[in-house]
Amino acid sequence: MDLTPRPGAVPPGAASARAYPMPPEAPAETTTRLRPVRTRHPARTAAAVASVVLGLGLVGGAAAGTWLVGDPAAEPSARTGYTEARSLWHSLPVDTLFPRTLKGDGAGPGGADRVWTRVAVAPDGPCAQALDPLLARALQPVGCLRLLRATYTDATATSVTTVGIVFTETDADGMTALHTRFSDESLDERTDLLPRTLPAPGTVAAGFGDRQRASWRVSVLTEVPVVVYAVSGFADGRSVAEPQPAAEAMAEGQTTAPAQAGLGHEAKGIADRVERGLRKEAGTATEERR
Repeated sequence: MDLTPRPGAVPPGAASARAYPMPPEAPAETTTRLRPVRTRHPARTAAAVASVVLGLGLVGGAAAGTWLVGDPAAEPSARTGYTEARSLWHSLPVDTLFPRTLKGDGAGPGGADRVWTRVAVAPDGPCAQALDPLLARALQPVGCLRLLRATYTDATATSVTTVGIVFTETDADGMTALHTRFSDESLDERTDLLPRTLPAPGTVAAGFGDRQRASWRVSVLTEVPVVVYAVSGFADGRSVAEPQPAAEAMAEGQTTAPAQAGLGHEAKGIADRVERGLRKEAGTATEERR
């Protein structure tokens, strides 16, 4: 896979966006499920179960019995956890995946507290149109089942951050391999692999486009089939010529605009909290299955 860096960094020159004293939520945002879940008809379910039992019986009664009682050796917990986590994109309400308010105790520069308010949520969709082509190619080995995105602003409405959740199609080995590659090749630090923003017309994030990306973080999780990313910028729409990875922007002694504005902290803080919520829900779903 060729991931040759593109010439140059993110180009400057975007016009400033209009400032909003309060961050209104985008009208199209909804708190219903991102995708409806079909309810199973009892008769169909019974018929399906009967078919499965009959088929297994033809193969071998003993093997069927072991499978039906849920022998741990027949279905490893790691596989079950991946299966359950992969379904969360359509089974969880949007307010669970992307809470209306995120609290970041100690998440700001110098350990300052942060509070972020959601201003927009995009409908679930494929990765192709929402990710930069080169980043999409980097994630191609694990496949993209679905992508969910939301945009937040801080309490002063001076920064905006888009957070995304990529649900993948691979297994634990595939996620581990991708995590290793991102780490070994520092793919999460390359400016040509920057995640895209989710601007929201009529909100404080109206001018949040590609040229406004200032800091970002990409996390390849291994305990669930998910990649979480966050990208932050200034709410006034100013362009940023040299974006910085969150870890670099948060380093002591940094004097760049993203670092001074705490935009690395914004990206990391929001991504961390979305990750935590997702891990918690995945754990709960796995326990309920058992």
